[in-house]
Parts: sequence; structure tokens; C-alpha cells
Amino acid sequence: MNKKKAKQEAVQGHSASLKEEARQVGQKSLPAKEDNDFQIRLGKHIDEMRWLYMELYDNSDMFGELEQQCRAFYMERDSGLKVLDKSREQNPNWYKKNDMLGMMLYIDNFAGNLQGVQERLDYLENSNVNYIHLMPFLDTTEGKSDGGYAVSDFRKVQEKLGTMEDLEHFTEACHKRKISVCCDFVMNHTSEDHEWARKARCGDGEYMSRYFFYDSYDIPSQYERTVPQVFPATAPGNFTWLDDVKHYVMTSFYPYQWDLNYKNPRVFNEMIYNFLYLANRGIDIIRIDAVPYIWKELGTNCRNLPQVHTIVRLMRIISEIVCPGVLLLGEVVMEPERVVPYFGTLEKPECHMLYNVTTMATTWHTVATRNVKLLKKQLDIVNALPKEYVFLNYLRCHDDIGWGLDYDTLAEDGMLEVSHKKYLNDYFLGIASGSNSRGELYNYDPVTQDARFCGSTASLCGIEKAGFEGDEQAMGKAIDLDIMLHAYMFMQSGIPVLYSGDEIGQVNDYSYKKDVYKREDSRYLHRGAMNWENAGKVSDSHSVEGRIYGRLQVLEKIRKLHPAFASDADAWTLPSYDESVLCMGRYYNGEKILGIFNFSEQDKTAWINETDGKYEDMVTGKKMEAKEIHVPGFGFYWLRLAVRTDK
Repeated sequence: MNKKKAKQEAVQGHSASLKEEARQVGQKSLPAKEDNDFQIRLGKHIDEMRWLYMELYDNSDMFGELEQQCRAFYMERDSGLKVLDKSREQNPNWYKKNDMLGMMLYIDNFAGNLQGVQERLDYLENSNVNYIHLMPFLDTTEGKSDGGYAVSDFRKVQEKLGTMEDLEHFTEACHKRKISVCCDFVMNHTSEDHEWARKARCGDGEYMSRYFFYDSYDIPSQYERTVPQVFPATAPGNFTWLDDVKHYVMTSFYPYQWDLNYKNPRVFNEMIYNFLYLANRGIDIIRIDAVPYIWKELGTNCRNLPQVHTIVRLMRIISEIVCPGVLLLGEVVMEPERVVPYFGTLEKPECHMLYNVTTMATTWHTVATRNVKLLKKQLDIVNALPKEYVFLNYLRCHDDIGWGLDYDTLAEDGMLEVSHKKYLNDYFLGIASGSNSRGELYNYDPVTQDARFCGSTASLCGIEKAGFEGDEQAMGKAIDLDIMLHAYMFMQSGIPVLYSGDEIGQVNDYSYKKDVYKREDSRYLHRGAMNWENAGKVSDSHSVEGRIYGRLQVLEKIRKLHPAFASDADAWTLPSYDESVLCMGRYYNGEKILGIFNFSEQDKTAWINETDGKYEDMVTGKKMEAKEIHVPGFGFYWLRLAVRTDK
């Protein structure tokens, strides 16, 4: 029997078995009301769902299986989650309100395991956090995990972190506190140790067809002509030769991460079942990792292809049928005007939320240059987008800072890409004039001299250096910069997300260099373990931790009280007539607020002239006019229009 025939019979046998299982599950009785809910949702979406699926695969049997499995996962869904689904269906903008504050954390670094994080929910709640992003926790192989993004089992928690039962207990405890939980769903690839990959490596044609296998370099060489490399310095090429099976396999990221072939409907169906499995464990937000990469087409750059949007739209439809309380968060690392297609359209939406990546990178450019011109332009672009689009805003995340800036605009002021990237890296390394930052390069390419950057928010702001040198004056300035940046982030439209430890000013952790599996990856510099001894100092207003935590608490509580901070408020920037001062405005349902942020250590004046009334500093309560505002170095104001006089 040839490989092709064996593969076809294996696919058909697996499909028939799964369809029979789904049919039996689907025949079980459902309470009339729940069955009606499912049928209404299915009826609303089934035509588009079928049309899109058939457009990709033209396989009615596989579509029938998918439909039956959607019913099976709906039936398996916990009654409490179904109540939450209904509540969120009736209030679809629940995640767009001004009370949302996220925190991303690694389970082991934060509290050892899932049970440990659950025991720390009081701390998170006291920190005003109601959205927890658990960084990758599914099963991986130590030393070949890519920080958890090389998944070997999508339905198993890493043993050191707990079990799926622990995860369900955790999400249930979070829901009781009205805290939402986010997890990563790695769609583009699996680990080479995944069951599919192991079977493929044994020559099983059905499983080889779930990846991109080639017995010669002819086709891989054609891909290499048009497909960019993700990590040219550390993982060159998009294919890996497997000498034991005498085949090449596509590996866009690292040799141990094998790209999935979404042209195979079995891959799509099975990954959707994994997606629904995680949703049924109580996950509220599914972060789709590396979205633009998931469809491959010879002769293209294999990025952002139309079929990617079809897949994401199908995921959105399926979630709205089975688990409408679950949100899709897309990881699309591009400038806002290019990520917008991943929101879909208002009539046919795709992702609920996307990362505001370019604004994050532009923020640190602004810190280094003390010039807000590019940041203002960036914010104007974001503010011009439909209010329905929700971005996640952050200063730092688990990954590096990639200097994907608008170099055409920077060139107008003589900042050329290569030299400016070098300046930014030198600045945050602490070797450029005027810098107090500390950090490390990531993925340095000795040929192009290009590199990304790593460091905690506190260390990039100068808190590490000031603490090491015992310089209290420098520490005061560093804390002011840290707080100003958070105040500016809270002012942006969308959901602000803290990285664990930023709330207490946690600095870089250099201990990763002692770990054989981590020492080559400088991203672990800012992924250090939570320092609970330092976290215990948050009540001490004289400590660095207490000074940062207390000031952030004030801002977070103000933000929750004022609807003008909601995602769908009107937002704009104002000219300040000082290159170091950024002015932002927000308006919602009669409430107007202004944010004024000084990115320089020198005192500056914002030359604004808002003549519509008397303003109040939301932090101090001081009454003031919104004109010719003197802003201390690394200082800021949140001003609310208290009394209108222009009517």
C-alpha cells in the first residue's frame, strides 16, 4: 500500500470514528432551554460557517464532523460558564469598560504553581487586577520550549505547574471574584515532541500531512526565496533537515517547532477542538499566538494571507456558537494600520482585541529621545480607528522590544533606521549619554548589527541603577518616570496590562544566566521570579515598592471611577508646543479629561489653552486652568473639566 492511500484511509477511519462519537454525544438529551440557546446561535451562523469552511476545504464530511463536535463541546460546557456566556451576550461591551486592568504573569515565577497563584488572588485583587494573563502553561519539553510556545500536548498542564483540574479550580475561583483569565493558544506549530510530530517522524503519512514534509530541498528552496526569516541570527532558515527520516520539515521559528499545515482540514478541526477544550476549562480570553503565520502558500511571504482571516473568522463564529463569553486576542506584531484587518469588519468581526505593539515600541523611543513627535502621530493613527476596536496597551511584556518604528517619519528629522536602532539599544544598555537605563540585547545579528531589547520597566526607567548606586535623588526621578509612563498608558484607549512585578518596580533578574536552558535567551532578564519579600513592602510609603504601588493604586482607582477612560470614549491629542510634552484628551458622555505628560527630566511648559471651563487635577484635587501648564520633569497631570463656562 502506498503512502498516499494509507494516509487517505487513516484520515477516513479517524474521521468516521470521531463522527460516530460526536453523533452519540449529540443525541443525548439537552435541557430544552439550553438546546434552544445552541440552536439559535447555530442557526444564526451556520450558513456563513459552512460557506467559509467549504471555501477552504470543500469537504462536507469534515464540516459535518466539526458541527457535531461543536454541539458536543457545548453540551460538555459547565452550567456556570453557560450563565456567564448569557450575561456577556447581553452585555457585549463588558470588556470595553474603564474598570479593566490586566496583568501578565508566569505561573511558576509568580507563585510556583496554579494553586499558588490561586492563593495570591487577594494580592491581585488588591492590586485592582481583574484580567490575568497566564503565560504559556501547556506541556512542553524542557530546553526546547521557546518559553512555553512549543507545545507538546494542548490538553495537559506542565506537571510542575499543576493539572487541568487545578486550572478549572483556578478559573472558577477567579470568576467568583469577577476576574477574567487569559491563556495562550499556539496555532502555528507544535513541538517536535507532540504526538502528531512523533508519529510523523515514524513515517506515518497521515501525520506527515499535518506538517510540511519534503524529501528534497526543491520546494523548501522555493519557499526560502520569498519567506522572511523570523530569527535569522539564532534560527536561520525556514526548514530543518531530519536525518533520521530523510525529510525536510518547515520550522519558521525554531527547529523544534514544526509548522502545522492548515490546508489539511484535519489540522483545522483538531486545533478547534483543542481551542474549545481550553474554553471549557474556564478560560475567558484565548490569545492566538503568531496569527499572521498560520497559512502557508508557495510563492508568497506566508504572512497575512487571506486564508488566515478566514480561519480567524471561523474561530470567532465557532466561539459565538459554543462559548460566546470567550474573547479572541490576536498576537499580530505590526503597526496599527496593518493589524486592523484582524479585527475583521463590524458586520463580520474576527479578533475582539489586538496588541498595540508599535505604540509600545514608540513609547520607549520617546523615552530615549525626549521627543513626542512620533508618539503623537502614532496615537493619532490609533485614535482615528473605529471605537469598536479594542487594543491591549502595555509598557513591557514577556517578550523583547522590537524597534519596528515609523522610520520614514523619523528620517524627516535625520534619524535613519540602522543608526537610530543602534542609538536606542545603546541608550537602554546605559552606555549612551544621559541614560540611566539597564538592559540587554536580544537576537543580536553581527552581520546587520540589528538587535531587539530586553529589560524590566523599572530597570529601563533607571530604578535599578539608582538603587545600586544608592542615589536617592536619581531614584526619585526614576520613580517619577515610571509612574508618568503608567499614567500615560492608562490614558490610552483600550485595556492597560501590567507585567507582573511592575506594580512594585521589580528590576532585572540576572540569575537566568546560571540556568543552562535559559542563559542564551536574554528575555529571561525581565521574566524573573516575583520577589514576595519586596511585595510585602507595599504598605511602607518610604520604600521604593510602596512609593510605586501606592501611586499606581491612586491612578487605577481614579481610572475605574471615571467613564471617560472607557475604550469607546472619544480620544485625541493636542499640540503642546514643546517637543518633550505629550497632551491627550478624552471625552465620554459629558465628561472631559486631559492628560499632560513630560518625557523630559527638565521642567517644561505645555502651551495649551483650553477655554471651556475650570479644570481639576484628578490626583491632588487642585483647581487650575488648562492653559500654559508647567509640568515638572518626568511629571504629568490628569485634568478633569470640573465647571463648564463656555455654554
